[in-house]
Amino acid sequence: MTNPSLRAEPTRRDFLFIATGAVGAIGVAATMVPLIAQMNPDASTIAAGAPIEVDLTPIAEGQVIKVTWRGKPIFISHRTKQEIEQAQSVKLSALPDPQSDQDRVKAGHDQWLVVIGICTHLGCIPISKSGEYNGWFCPCHGSVYDTSGRIRQGPAPANLPLPPYRFVSDTKIEIG
Repeated sequence: MTNPSLRAEPTRRDFLFIATGAVGAIGVAATMVPLIAQMNPDASTIAAGAPIEVDLTPIAEGQVIKVTWRGKPIFISHRTKQEIEQAQSVKLSALPDPQSDQDRVKAGHDQWLVVIGICTHLGCIPISKSGEYNGWFCPCHGSVYDTSGRIRQGPAPANLPLPPYRFVSDTKIEIG
């Protein structure tokens, strides 16, 4: 005794029900993909945070160049022997923010100083090879930094910050 209402074959109504559900699922998926994709950062944002490589060969001894990383100016100074000796001879007790020159450069690369070129007082961009200590001078409020980027005079509370960087080779650095 079989029940005549239970059929083994799908009916036309079953087909329409499955087809409508499939089209609805595809429509929801098609709507969700762009909605979720718009939450990802765009290519310019990703590129802005990416590390940059800087070739040091064209930088002459005694010269300072500026590159931009994450929208911030980065000063790369190829220091002379005299500048290195002068920075290393400073007594830490004479510094408002005590930090040795060796702590501000990578070992074996004393001639290269890499700092973020933003004054720690109010965010101005200092002028290189200026001021009493021949380092950087902030024209906004008169902060003076030495050749190691350490604050020596003025209202700035701290040394010029160091960005994360590494030497890829003796003539190339990667910042970031």
